[in-house]
Amino acid sequence: MPLHRTVIRKVRSNVVLVPGERDMRRRDFISFLAAALAWPRAGLAQTWPAGNIRIVVPYPPAGSTDVIARLVQNGLQQRLGVNIIVDNRAGASGSIGTAVVAKSPPDGSTWLFVFDNHGANPFVLPTLPYDTEKDLDPVLLIGTAPYVITTHPGRPFRTLADIISDAKRAPNKISYASVGSGSVGHLAMAKLSNQAGVQLVLVPYRGGGPAMNDVVAGHVDLLVGSTALSIPQIQAGVIRPVVQTGISRVVMLASVPTVAESGFAGFEAYAWWGVFAPAGTPKAVIERFGADLALSLREERVLKQVTETQQVALSLGGPEELRKFVTEQMHIWGPVAREKGDNSSGPSRKGRPRSQKFSGDKTTLRF
Repeated sequence: MPLHRTVIRKVRSNVVLVPGERDMRRRDFISFLAAALAWPRAGLAQTWPAGNIRIVVPYPPAGSTDVIARLVQNGLQQRLGVNIIVDNRAGASGSIGTAVVAKSPPDGSTWLFVFDNHGANPFVLPTLPYDTEKDLDPVLLIGTAPYVITTHPGRPFRTLADIISDAKRAPNKISYASVGSGSVGHLAMAKLSNQAGVQLVLVPYRGGGPAMNDVVAGHVDLLVGSTALSIPQIQAGVIRPVVQTGISRVVMLASVPTVAESGFAGFEAYAWWGVFAPAGTPKAVIERFGADLALSLREERVLKQVTETQQVALSLGGPEELRKFVTEQMHIWGPVAREKGDNSSGPSRKGRPRSQKFSGDKTTLRF
């Protein structure tokens, strides 16, 4: 029998509830019981880390979340003194990999790096195998970045007005790629389409890497992707930016107008990245991992890549800041997701232009 259970049994057998001391003894026992039950976790915090650590990225390689995880991999290994393994578990808008972490032991060996669709999944995936708010503990809000709507250089779209004009002439013909169904990019496009009075065809992908591949190949008309995903390819000249979704222009895209500047006052939408742990992970372990992750993100090489090349505004907010942020995001985008939920099955493959071939998920959504 474990030591803490033996001690509890002995304490129970020796408690004598003398009149006048009953409440005091009861409070003392409850306090002792709570402390005794916490001993195993306290011991874990003192010995952690004791083996390899796995970072689950619930998207394919080459997307922005995967890139960030691999950028900090070396720094974390040096600081924690153990191997850091990046494990890509893609599928179902990130929910497959997220479920793996939610069901993992809360011992500090498994962590989850998520993209913004994490907050919308409860609204667009009603059969999630986990509770987004109860089965995961927040660790760190990495940062935020605006989205960019881009296109293949061979496409005629140079302004948002061009896209809207063509979409009105030919409803359900212009396709756009996004990271899954329910990412902020997808929901922002749904909101924008509604405000503009047009219908576009969504092609959801398992991650940013596959989505980018198809827009570069010309298989999809548009891509709504974060600056972290899009700017390197914009700089390479393989895609062309049309409009960005921040309230103001980012430095690296100073010549690209915002949606708000293009006739939709007040419109803004941001991608975000965060880190979670299985619920019940000791607070001291979460604090240590979060602190070392923040230090790794502040390394000169990593900081330059993330903030300058990818134009991510680092937040590095702790557990409570991430919890509050995700709640706010769910309140902002949940109603948009619910409004579009009735059409979640989308049109059949006939809704796609016949000349196009997609490597995205089989279902397209008409938003």
